[in-house]
Amino acid sequence: MEEKLAKKIRNEQLRSKVVTAEEAASWIKDGMILGMSGFTRAGDVKVVPLALVEKAKTESFKVDVYTGASLGPEVDQYMAEAGIIRKRGPFQADAGIRNKVNSGDITFVDAHLSHNAELVRQGIIGPIDFAIIEATAITEDGLLIPTTSVGNSPIFVQEADQIIIELNIAQLDALEGVHDIFVPGPQGKRDPIPMLNVSDRLGLIGIPLDLDKVKGIVISDILDAPSTIVPADEETDIMANHLLNFLRDEIKVGRLTTSLRPLQSGVGSVANAVLLGFKDSEFENLEVYSEVLQDAVFDLIDAGKVSFASATSITLSEEVGNRVYGNFEKYADKLVLRPQEISNQPEIIRRLGLISVNTALEVDIYGNVNSTHVSGSRMMNGIGGSGDFARNARLGIFVTKSYAKGGKISSIVPMVSHVDHTEHDVDVIVTEQGVADLRGLAPKERVGLIIDNCVHPDYREQLWAYFNDANELTGGHHTPHDLEKALSWHVNLAKNGTMKDPAFIK
Repeated sequence: MEEKLAKKIRNEQLRSKVVTAEEAASWIKDGMILGMSGFTRAGDVKVVPLALVEKAKTESFKVDVYTGASLGPEVDQYMAEAGIIRKRGPFQADAGIRNKVNSGDITFVDAHLSHNAELVRQGIIGPIDFAIIEATAITEDGLLIPTTSVGNSPIFVQEADQIIIELNIAQLDALEGVHDIFVPGPQGKRDPIPMLNVSDRLGLIGIPLDLDKVKGIVISDILDAPSTIVPADEETDIMANHLLNFLRDEIKVGRLTTSLRPLQSGVGSVANAVLLGFKDSEFENLEVYSEVLQDAVFDLIDAGKVSFASATSITLSEEVGNRVYGNFEKYADKLVLRPQEISNQPEIIRRLGLISVNTALEVDIYGNVNSTHVSGSRMMNGIGGSGDFARNARLGIFVTKSYAKGGKISSIVPMVSHVDHTEHDVDVIVTEQGVADLRGLAPKERVGLIIDNCVHPDYREQLWAYFNDANELTGGHHTPHDLEKALSWHVNLAKNGTMKDPAFIK
């Protein structure tokens, strides 16, 4: 073990700072603000959170927890259920913490993922008492080498009063060299971010440490929790084909080539399944510039379709994770992991001309998208990076199945119950029914495309009836709505368990 630690902790000044998780947990006091590494269940700290859960059995305390995005069960399930977390941001995806958020036991700050570093830099989030960061190594010159994500770790390390490092001896040594740590300067004194290509490297292979701020190093051997994505199904395969045909049409008119533009795919099963559709297509020499690399990206690398991929985290199912990490040298020169304020940076997204594919909970007949709130009030996961990408991408595409709960819910409604992405940021809607290209269209021009191409047949007549009545009621306003009926579908769902109006049930 000593030999292994010497290889992992190559800075001699820090070798004397190894402590137990229990000792590190004892430093955390009631009311503290913690910045924790981790992004979509990848590269998150594990043993200190578990020690905090044990501490909570004999001591009452609450802390605010800020991360890159969602974390594994150690924080977003066990710490949440132990009642330790007072406030959480900026994204979560575990049922344990979601239930606490929706019961009001935890305050949740939902935010665009590219904005968080700036909020820390300005002191709006903070002051951060402890940055708790997972690492695979610490170099001779004091660079912390992250593991499977970067997220907000660089800004947490830079701004926190003190640092606890979780040195994960189970993580691959081969991760060293994959990261590109570039932290922009203060606003007003900041140069343009010099990235012209997806594969460009801008910074260091690790996060610079102020050695005096490192209070302790805790040894961990717990690997990331596997992702919870489910395999593609017949409907997601159909959605993928609709998307590919849309892109083929873009090529025919000269807007794209077969290598497209860099691809971004959001977190989740549907987006992952749709991206996988490229595997058996004619598209080649593809690049990925995203926030998270899920299973489909590595399947596309294996198929020779993707030549390079940039993100802030790698989040894989157990099966694909075993394949990738068991043969990591095959992928290392095709990957780079960056801070999320770079992976989600609007300046770069706009410059590279991304094709962005994210998932919607519901869409309305004018193209507004709800990504976060079930029936307008119950938080699902959060907006994540979808806003960063959709607003700034060359193509902002949203995918969703046209229905949910066995047909009791239509994913296309008269008016979304919560707006995350306005009609101005939504270019294309894709369901298993078809594609609606909304670019350059006025609101009333979008209605027919969305209803006829994207809505499940069981709900088309009902939606047309709503629009026609609203159009007549308003005398043909720019965006016709009957405000008394606009959310009637959600009201009907709450009262009767379905959005179907009995008048339109055949």
